Amino acid sequence: MTELLQQIISNPAYNDEGKALIGKAFDFAETAHRGQKRLSGEDYINHPLHAAYFLSELGLDAVTVAGALLHDTVEDTPLNSKLIQEQFGKEVAFLVDGVTKLGKIEYASRDGLNKKDMDYARHLSSLKKMFFAMAEDIRVILIKLADRYHNMETLRYQNKQDQQRIALETLEIYAPIAGRLGMGRLKGQLEDLAFPYVYPDEYSKFVKMVKDKYADTNKYIERTKPVIKKHLTDAGIEVLDMHSRSKHYFSLYQKLKNRNLELDKVFDLVAMRVIVPDIKSCYEALGVIHKYYKPFPGLIKDYIALPKPNGYQSLHTTIFCEKGRVVEIQIRTEDMHDHAENGIAAHWAYSEGGKKKVTIADKYEIQWISQLKKFLKETKLGESFTNLKIDFFKNRIFAFTPKGDVKDLPEGATPIDFAYAIHSDLGHSVTGAKVNGKMVPLEFGLKNGDVVEIIKGKNKKPSFDWLEFVKTTEAKRRIKSWFRENEVKNKSAEKDLPTRNKVKKKADYVEKVSIPGIPVIQGQRGLLYKIAKCCRPEVGSKIKGYMTINRGVSIHLATCKNIKDVAGKRIMSAGWAIKK
Repeated sequence: MTELLQQIISNPAYNDEGKALIGKAFDFAETAHRGQKRLSGEDYINHPLHAAYFLSELGLDAVTVAGALLHDTVEDTPLNSKLIQEQFGKEVAFLVDGVTKLGKIEYASRDGLNKKDMDYARHLSSLKKMFFAMAEDIRVILIKLADRYHNMETLRYQNKQDQQRIALETLEIYAPIAGRLGMGRLKGQLEDLAFPYVYPDEYSKFVKMVKDKYADTNKYIERTKPVIKKHLTDAGIEVLDMHSRSKHYFSLYQKLKNRNLELDKVFDLVAMRVIVPDIKSCYEALGVIHKYYKPFPGLIKDYIALPKPNGYQSLHTTIFCEKGRVVEIQIRTEDMHDHAENGIAAHWAYSEGGKKKVTIADKYEIQWISQLKKFLKETKLGESFTNLKIDFFKNRIFAFTPKGDVKDLPEGATPIDFAYAIHSDLGHSVTGAKVNGKMVPLEFGLKNGDVVEIIKGKNKKPSFDWLEFVKTTEAKRRIKSWFRENEVKNKSAEKDLPTRNKVKKKADYVEKVSIPGIPVIQGQRGLLYKIAKCCRPEVGSKIKGYMTINRGVSIHLATCKNIKDVAGKRIMSAGWAIKK
């Protein structure tokens, strides 16, 4: 019995039955893989053993750990799933079978497919199997993530081409999956392991640039922690733990690159974490910290009242700390911290004696998997793989209806995306939108926590202009579908239907749909409007819009007496489209 296996078996989360199952799985896997070597030269059994250890450290149940030990036996040895089921039962066999299927990537065999098409077909086929398996039992993907994590730790033994391929796949697929499952620590680890292989030159320069800054900030945080802790304990707040969290390299690299920031402007390079017993203590601790240190304006975030889409909860505040240095402090309970680190895996954790603590994940944490299945079913070979990354792997936000219903959307989604996420008919009928009670353009980028009110008209008529700014594939599909369906009813609409052959770039698109005489309202073409009879504005005249209750926007001359007498909130800027 290896030292690593002893550590797994000694985990108090497993009762005698669980320990026996894990021991039996190891013996079975060790025998099956005997004589096999990895590229590093070590015995193959070390790979499934490391994957199993990773899952046991997360507190996963004995069945999952056994599945991890056996996950390569069907694919890489003469054994079959029937034998696994006979020896270990249906549940273990199902997990092993699920992981095995993910390892078999099928290439499309259509005539005429070029290499790019084949790569996409390979990705799509693999992803479909992965997420269908996830939907049946989330533990399948947890084993796969553990498998990928150890493979990334030993990636140096692969040839350069395979290093690049595996690392890029990890960045684009596996790390974002870990993020969507709330497994923040694993996401960061996978990204940092992939970083030097995908961007070797950037990685080398980046590490040299930040190395000293990390060291200096860590030293400062360590010196400051006792001061903060004393303030809290003197106020009667129990502090269960205080520690620091260094921002992962790849996360920092992206932040600096995407936001054009300087290193000195990143205040969460090393954050201080304060773990307290309950939610009440979280807010009390925040109050005490603000009593002694001024908060940085605009950088107080309450993720307890409004969790992130992956379930993350914590209070964040950025303060002018000792000697005036700016520091981020994160305050949370033990359960919140466990979820922040391990995400959905925390729901499978076992307490001592093998009794489950939690069995059902929050509905919003797993709802996206069902949405992803639907997306993959409808995705065709010709559609961009980028759509998948935008729709499901980009940073997510929660936006709310006025009644409090929540919609999970990609960051930067618009009111049009929001409307189509509720219902196709609502999307087709949009004439305007309010966000947090204020009128906004339809291309407005929504933020986490926004309350969105959709203003709908009687006529269902989307605009092709919306395709320029909507973010979700669902919205794009529904808009195009509406015009395809109505093309049959009205042949004249055919000229407005942009296809891959007709519209290849934005300039061509503007040429076809930007028609003189059409009002542009709040920078938007295609909104429902009518020309006011009182002043009958003509093309070229200065105009303004008035948002009616249910008939869209009424277009008036800017000098019209009726428009001047109206309350300002319903007045909208307007002009005339110009053919280019």
